[in-house]
Amino acid sequence: MISLSVKKSLRFARVLGLIFSFSIFLSCEEPIEVIVPKGDDGQVFAVDTKESELPYLVIDTQGKDIPYEPGIPAKMKVYQKKKLIQEQRIDLEFRGKTSFRLSDKKGFNFETIDAAGEGVDVSFFGMPVEEDWRLIGHVVNLKEKYIWDRSLIYNHVGYELSRKIGKYASRGQFVEVEVNGEYLGVYFFCEKLKRDSNRIDIKSLNASSTNLTGGYILKIDKADAGPEHDGKPLSYFMNNWDDDARYTEFNSFRSNFDIFQKPITFPSFQPPYHAQQYLETYFNYEYPSAENITPAQKQYIAKYMNDFEKALISDDFSGATRTYTNYIDLGSFVDYFLITELCRNVDAYRISTFLQKDRDGKLAMGPVWDMNIGFDEGDRIPKNDWVINYNNYVQRDPWMVPFWWTRLMADPVFKQAVKTRWQALRQAELSPSQIQKVVDDAVNVLKKNGAVERNYAKWDQGIGVNYDQAVQNLKIFLTDRSNWMDSKIGAW
Repeated sequence: MISLSVKKSLRFARVLGLIFSFSIFLSCEEPIEVIVPKGDDGQVFAVDTKESELPYLVIDTQGKDIPYEPGIPAKMKVYQKKKLIQEQRIDLEFRGKTSFRLSDKKGFNFETIDAAGEGVDVSFFGMPVEEDWRLIGHVVNLKEKYIWDRSLIYNHVGYELSRKIGKYASRGQFVEVEVNGEYLGVYFFCEKLKRDSNRIDIKSLNASSTNLTGGYILKIDKADAGPEHDGKPLSYFMNNWDDDARYTEFNSFRSNFDIFQKPITFPSFQPPYHAQQYLETYFNYEYPSAENITPAQKQYIAKYMNDFEKALISDDFSGATRTYTNYIDLGSFVDYFLITELCRNVDAYRISTFLQKDRDGKLAMGPVWDMNIGFDEGDRIPKNDWVINYNNYVQRDPWMVPFWWTRLMADPVFKQAVKTRWQALRQAELSPSQIQKVVDDAVNVLKKNGAVERNYAKWDQGIGVNYDQAVQNLKIFLTDRSNWMDSKIGAW
């Protein structure tokens, strides 16, 4: 007679046998294979890029949190079609001001470094060697459900159009990025704007230079937080709006004229967002940096800018003589105006605006920069008016458009130079087909490699992105905008 315990054991064995047999049946009839996407070196990817030819960046901070500034050491691998093509040590930090605070998809600055942590010049994707680079992503705000630049290509299009007319703009490459095992989507990997023979090509200027005429790079922009904030927690930079408007004698100098071209009589460097800030224009020291520029160099460039502005205000445009052109490269102002207006870069002229002055040369505008709320994005100004008329639509913004541009538009000489240049470009570099081709080429690269789908699988969290419609809207905007410019400029 079989005991109760034996019966239970036999019954349990039969159950196990059935489960085992069922498992064999499933594995034989419906094998399930889990494919882990990897690079050819065994690196596991956060997503499967399949046969994408778009570069895929794997960044590893080795357990360290990424700061705003200064950066931390990290390792970066670059893959194409899952093949490792480049490895590089980098110093990594977050970037941006408003975009950093608003966007869940953060941008990055990085410097290429050697094993000792020292900067080293490196080439990526055939671009000239340098050590300072940017990874720029579009703004995605998941809480408030909005995205700036759903097409993913605004910066690329603006910079490419600038290069097409012969002006340097930051070179770049579309990439996909993962950081510490998290896929972050499509980014524009591009050059930092800085003095370099292959970037902003002006002569060097240092403390021992005896020729004070250049080179200089200035920015009309929000103020930088400054080295005194290095090492502060991310929570500080998420809310440090005051630093954007904290201009000091250390980091900048102010125009002597307000946005209505009247002399300013109140003191400079007042507290952030003071009642009269909207009247001011500050010039930030970019090169030499605020840390390196000498008192004599500060005095020289401030006087030069003041002399230019006085000449622009005092010239009689009803006559043939112009003195303001003794101070500026008029062609660079024309080209900056045309690209900015074509791209409807609402931030231009008043922030994210670079100026340069070479040794023994004149003041020049550019390069163009930062177009994430350009084109058909935003409604602060109409799509059928000039961006230089920003001040007519936005009242008392802390950053208004300087008086230069409305004053230049009052000059028949400047307007004729714009007209001549624009009409020539419309027959060649900026013809309708050439403009559309810039968009089509970029979109084709992103779509055929599956990058758009992967990016929005990550970031379209209840926002409702129609990518094809976004691209179509951009193309319609460029057609309408360029036709509108044809009409307005042609009537001059």
